[in-house]
Amino acid sequence: MPETINMEKMYRELLSLRREIQFIKTHMFDPDTIMTTEEETQLEETLELHKRGKTRRFEDLKKELGD
Repeated sequence: MPETINMEKMYRELLSLRREIQFIKTHMFDPDTIMTTEEETQLEETLELHKRGKTRRFEDLKKELGD
């Protein structure tokens, strides 16, 4: 026998799903915010080059490359 659709029950279920989705959105992380070991090594090397003055400004590089 098919279940009778009860609007109040459906409404409660929707509210429950909304709360669950909100919880998931709040607690999930963006995998793009985590660096791999290689990326972390590259960042450290680049920061060291920057400290030693071996890097160029982005604006200067754009001018050199023609845009």
